[in-house]
Amino acid sequence: MSTTTLEYRAADAAATGTLFRFATAGSVDDGKSTLVGRLLHDSKAILADQLEAVARTSTERGFGGGAGGLDLALLTDGLRAEREQGITIDVAYRYFATDRRSFILADCPGHVQYTRNTVTGASTADAVVVLVDARKGVLEQTRRHLSVLSLLRTAHVVVAVNKIDLVGYARQVFEEIEADVLGAAAGLGIDGARVVPVSALVGDNIVLRSDLTPWYTGPTLLELLETLPTQEETTDADLPFRFPVQTVLRPQGALAPGLDADAFRDYRAYAGQVASGSISVGDDVTVLTAGQEPRTTTIAGIDTADGPLPAAAAPASVALRLADEFDISRGDTILAGPVPAAHREFTARLCWLSDTPLRAGTRVLVKHGTATTRGIVTAVTGRLDLDSFATGPADTLGLNDIGTVGLKVSAPLPVEAYAANRRAGALLVIGPQDGNTLAAGLVVGGGTP
Repeated sequence: MSTTTLEYRAADAAATGTLFRFATAGSVDDGKSTLVGRLLHDSKAILADQLEAVARTSTERGFGGGAGGLDLALLTDGLRAEREQGITIDVAYRYFATDRRSFILADCPGHVQYTRNTVTGASTADAVVVLVDARKGVLEQTRRHLSVLSLLRTAHVVVAVNKIDLVGYARQVFEEIEADVLGAAAGLGIDGARVVPVSALVGDNIVLRSDLTPWYTGPTLLELLETLPTQEETTDADLPFRFPVQTVLRPQGALAPGLDADAFRDYRAYAGQVASGSISVGDDVTVLTAGQEPRTTTIAGIDTADGPLPAAAAPASVALRLADEFDISRGDTILAGPVPAAHREFTARLCWLSDTPLRAGTRVLVKHGTATTRGIVTAVTGRLDLDSFATGPADTLGLNDIGTVGLKVSAPLPVEAYAANRRAGALLVIGPQDGNTLAAGLVVGGGTP
């Protein structure tokens, strides 16, 4: 994503409220794309030429439902293969805003083989809307998606019981599904899940409250999305300061904003995104570099493209100047507060995304923050059962399995338990030959420093 795009979105978010990221997930034909299209349509976020194109295609297909005969799923199913098959394959990102908040949404695919795309869409989301077909109830893929959200510790889980119109707006049907959903969420450790009866095709309880569900007194889906706090608002800013270094900045080209010529000649800063916590000029920090003892210094300056700042908090992207000169490079970490131990061995829970089964002895690359190091899977110890939500013994993980493994890396990493810090406890497992992402994971516990 370009700096210009980020600046535009930041400015627009400031004008309309906070920027909120959410994703949709669900089983095949639950109506995810239609729901997203309904949100865009009813919140007036569709341009006239887009509506005209959707209207033409809807007419060609003989579509008779939806908003004025529009097939709203066409607004998000952008790939030719998706339009031809009527399914979602890739993660479709859309941006829109209401008077209260700006949104980035990701419409994730429903097929089991595309669970990896759901992980992609949900990994950065403040909330995930899981759709359940009112006629089918909670399916295995619903449980799989809830398991992924539990794995990723998604801040807010909203379950939309869609197609409520096709069951005659029956309260009993909704309440039975609601009980199943809340039971499954509780079994996975998901707290505060919300359940909303909706019809994406007709528009019930999406943006406007429906008169056909008088027994439902909760908020509409959009009302929920407009009022839920972001991940940064709930936890990230209160966590210890963590700053993975992405690159080192040295004087090149134009003078940096806010610096005179003499200061610019000696300029050295470390750029990246604040993963958690906050920092101010003058604060004490620790620098962690693989193979070296932790070193302490203070923050001499915090720079942005618009000039220096007195302080910065997650998830801001900034450049930090330090009072002392250290040999720091990409993959090192600048932090404040308690110094986490750097581990060469630790336990992780993975969502395996490769067709090739994972076994002990598999050699991989482990990406943690901005650091990437060689590693090996020392053991596969368990697999999550999606029916009982219990972890049973296993020695392999197949495609879309969620399991527990032991990892050993060549260079110590300052990993922390994901339950305590999402960003410091998240990692990717990458194929060393082709660079493909093999798994998304979280750190369960440390082992050997």
